Amino acid sequence: MRNQIHKLRAGPAILSLVLASTSLFASSHMDAPLIVLDPPANTTDVYAFVDQDTTNSPKKLVVALGVYPFEEPGIGPNKYNFDDNVLYELHIALSNDVAAGLPTISYQFRFSTAFRNPNTILQSYLGVIQHVGDSNQNLIQTYTVTKVDHRLKGKNGITVLGSGIVPPNNEGIATPFYNQGDNGNNPARGGVTNAASLDRYTAEAITNLSSGYRAFAGQRDDGFYADVLSIFDLLNLRNPGKDSQAGFNIHLMELEIPVSELGNDQQVVGVYVTTSRQSISVLSTKPEKKGDKLGGNWVQVARQGNPLFNEGLVALADKDLYSRTSPSDDATLFKKYALTPELAGLINAILLSGTDPVITTGRTDIVGIFIPDLIKVDLSTPGARVTNTGGDDANSGFNRLGVFGGDVLKSNIQDPFGNGGFIPGGWPNGRRFGDDVVDIAIDALLSDLKVTPPVINTFPPGDGVISNDVNYSSVFPYESTPHNGRNNTHP
Repeated sequence: MRNQIHKLRAGPAILSLVLASTSLFASSHMDAPLIVLDPPANTTDVYAFVDQDTTNSPKKLVVALGVYPFEEPGIGPNKYNFDDNVLYELHIALSNDVAAGLPTISYQFRFSTAFRNPNTILQSYLGVIQHVGDSNQNLIQTYTVTKVDHRLKGKNGITVLGSGIVPPNNEGIATPFYNQGDNGNNPARGGVTNAASLDRYTAEAITNLSSGYRAFAGQRDDGFYADVLSIFDLLNLRNPGKDSQAGFNIHLMELEIPVSELGNDQQVVGVYVTTSRQSISVLSTKPEKKGDKLGGNWVQVARQGNPLFNEGLVALADKDLYSRTSPSDDATLFKKYALTPELAGLINAILLSGTDPVITTGRTDIVGIFIPDLIKVDLSTPGARVTNTGGDDANSGFNRLGVFGGDVLKSNIQDPFGNGGFIPGGWPNGRRFGDDVVDIAIDALLSDLKVTPPVINTFPPGDGVISNDVNYSSVFPYESTPHNGRNNTHP
């Protein structure tokens, strides 16, 4: 059951989990009790990887944040939207800030909502939407992206990069161009391999900002896949497993950042996200007053770096505390949960009948991975391999298991194991759409990453879900087309 990996490229690259990663798990989007009550501020997953598109020069870092878990396609008259009263932030840590868990540069998304005609029950769609923002799109959301450089004081560190528009949600008849054959009765289109093949609404919503940035904000398929029900149903895994997120949508913010804006590509950066709300809300009892007044300082209500750190390791007593704190606090507040991970104990007790207690305590390797909770990305590598399928993709060299499936990249700045500098091609060196983080997590928790070469335990296997329910795109914004409200299933 236990064996050692000695292959020159695969084995040492697995070891780099300790150096190039800060996570081992996936997210079911229900990380802490309080944030579950606030869906538009509830983070689902964070993605970060070096862009593979060599025609899109210079090299860029892609960072994405999903919110609003478990969006049921096709609702009305109201629908899921970004929240004008939430401050969405993507944080990048550079140099010494990576180890310290501090943001060096933050990118803020702020949204604004307006209605063309408020005197109708047709809140979102007045007719078939031919183009994003046309006269039939009643509900219009726009956004502004602002760069905040924390190394500079005051207004000198603040740069407005530009604004964009949010495309409509995929309702069906009202939004035919999301769907196969441009027909609102058909399921949503699959992922594409080139920008020219993107559906009309997605293509029109991709926004070029100043200084070479590019942004997208809108509804997408939930690209995370796992049998979350079985994992939390006392680890009674099914074979095959069932994708608990299948058929649901999310709202996604995505940004392409020129690496030159971060200094250069000869570095490892850290990525995490936060959502915040203002501290003061004044409620009005007068009907003529439209809306409440908000003010005061921004108060963080959620954060996420790597998937499932809070959900899978932090005890219930501290889950809401995690949401309100910074990665810089992790060493003080949450180290104990990584050192003795309860989930490893449950796996040992339930799945292994108590035969492998060594995985349950003294996990300094897990501490080294999780503290602080940032996704680390080596910018010196070639672009990360991406997939146009729901699972492995032989055409691109993508493997859902990343380094465990032999999917590695060559670093120009680190060679910690003397193997020529090969490190994970995807998560946990960043995270790509399609990385099977649950199966990677199970293998990593069962293994001993403290020794060289590592002792790898791949039994029991993963959760039995080996692909997303729909294909991804292999071009920006990568995440799959949102499910059609008129024609979708939860398999």
